[in-house]
Amino acid sequence: MYRKIYISLLLASCFALVLATLYGCANPGSGPDGGPYDETPPKIVKMYPELGATQRTDKKVSILFNELIKVENISEKVIVSPPQIEMPEIKATGRKISVSLIDSLKPETTYTIDFSDAIVDNNEGNPFGNFTYYFSTGTQIDTMEVAGHVLNAEDLEPQKGVLVGLHKNLEDSAFVKLPFDRVARTDGNGRFCIKGVAPGNYRIYALKDMDGDFRYAPGELLAFSRDTIVPRAIADVRRDTLWRDTVHIDTVKLTPITRYAPDDVVLLSFTEKRNSRMLLKTQRDAPEWFRVYFTAPSADVPVIKGLNFDEKDAFLEQRNATGDTLTYWLRPGSLLEQDTLQMAYTYETTDDSTGLAISRTDTLELVPRLTFAKRAKQKAEELEKWEKQREKRHKRGDFSNEQPPKEYLTLGKGLAGTLSPLGNVHFSFSEPPARIDTAAFHLQLKRDSVFEDAPFRLERDSAALLDYTLYAEWRPGQEYELTIDSAAVTGLYGLENRKTTQSIHIPSEDSYGALFLIIPDVDTTAVVELLSGDKVVRRERVNARHGADFFYLNTDTYYVRLFVDANGNGRWDEGCYAEGRQAEEVFYCPMHFDVKANWDIEQTWRARELPRTQQKPKELIKQKDAGKATPKSRNSERAAAKK
Repeated sequence: MYRKIYISLLLASCFALVLATLYGCANPGSGPDGGPYDETPPKIVKMYPELGATQRTDKKVSILFNELIKVENISEKVIVSPPQIEMPEIKATGRKISVSLIDSLKPETTYTIDFSDAIVDNNEGNPFGNFTYYFSTGTQIDTMEVAGHVLNAEDLEPQKGVLVGLHKNLEDSAFVKLPFDRVARTDGNGRFCIKGVAPGNYRIYALKDMDGDFRYAPGELLAFSRDTIVPRAIADVRRDTLWRDTVHIDTVKLTPITRYAPDDVVLLSFTEKRNSRMLLKTQRDAPEWFRVYFTAPSADVPVIKGLNFDEKDAFLEQRNATGDTLTYWLRPGSLLEQDTLQMAYTYETTDDSTGLAISRTDTLELVPRLTFAKRAKQKAEELEKWEKQREKRHKRGDFSNEQPPKEYLTLGKGLAGTLSPLGNVHFSFSEPPARIDTAAFHLQLKRDSVFEDAPFRLERDSAALLDYTLYAEWRPGQEYELTIDSAAVTGLYGLENRKTTQSIHIPSEDSYGALFLIIPDVDTTAVVELLSGDKVVRRERVNARHGADFFYLNTDTYYVRLFVDANGNGRWDEGCYAEGRQAEEVFYCPMHFDVKANWDIEQTWRARELPRTQQKPKELIKQKDAGKATPKSRNSERAAAKK
């Protein structure tokens, strides 16, 4: 009997042990109940050809690991150099990575396959680390490296996934006609490292290669440098400090290393302004206007020849701020009731073959989405509906609303109740004003509970037909009242504004702060931009005293950048590769400014003191390369959570 009990207990123990073993195997490092996460990265067992092999003609590479692995984001992370026109076949199967090169191998050339951090183990995602496989078709391995960063020229944002290439051919045409000789790709910090470089002289470029030919084509993001790149190896020493405790140094270990230069190249990328001008599309939503869109601006004034109407004095032309969109307002008359406008439209365009500006004439046929007749019918139906509702009100004895609804000219942007002393009142009318009676505008300043007239002027904004600004001397701490009488403004098609009254409060001076910058290493060509986050809230050109003064600032956290306005047009401009012209220089102040009410900040900022890679505040960098959580970090987080 005891023997049976003993055997039963023994079998139960064995069964429980088997279950525990199976559960542990099925859930390696699965969480708090499964023990710690596996932190051991995969290891290479064998490579064929061997790492650093020479005089090889093999187009296939095999790398064997000690555990199951995978290669993440192959198209984004793995890059072969020299660049391959035919995309290599890269596969991860079980414990092996296989690479098949399709292009013919070049003689006397070092080939590198840069896996970056794409190799991880299959279970926990432990990264193998940044790994580059290399071999040579010649008798030696080229070991030089060229490294640096690619930043967006306009805002110094790190550029991820951009190709950076070297050309032995130093002619400008090489970037357009020839694929790169050596190539790398930027990581999330905009950092690149071109490996396997032979001694010599090179030109360096960056490229967002949209068509996969490793050559620049118009429309692709690019960066270039006029400097000649001369790779070199420098004997250096790495200092490793061993501490006896938290205060005392035990020993400093010196380890000889080889450092490759240049390793601090900074390329500033931009997309060239599209100068090719073509008619993109036309639009006519209403009978009163039509719009013509172009791919690029031009100073040329298009000519309209009516085919079914008389074009003389028929339109008012309005250009947008960038000059690539033209709106034509039809003058009042019978033309508004004509459903279809047929015209010969002559404009400046770009010849596809020569790239030169030429004149072209297209026949346009424009029909409004809502015709004049349909809109008149809609208004008649709305009036009929209103009259029926009025009859019903009369039967109830309600005679309060006896006037049919009237359409008014709108003021668009409207009026603000609170205004900065530096601000002004902006209007955007719903149609071009035909008449403005400034005597019907009344601005009054409140003094001792009594309003008195205050001077102002009303002006149209540049070439904009619809936008006007009311300028006045806005005194801090004062109250104003702006009244616009009814029918003060009559639109091109007869609409009038309704009476509007708006109180305007100007906060006192002590409710604002100020920022005064001294920037000694720039001149009056520089324009300083004050940022709230990444939004520009104010611009000031540097004065003759190398200063930029920002008064009447709301309480906020501000950042500062500037651009060197080389052509004096008041805006940042991209570069042009054909002209060898870089984008206009941009600099960021690395600190932020906490502006408080009734508080002035004075700061000296040397714009060129820090490298571009260290200027942009981390809070403004959108491209974050935080990396994914690793088993090591997850174990640390778990340990910290238990404390």
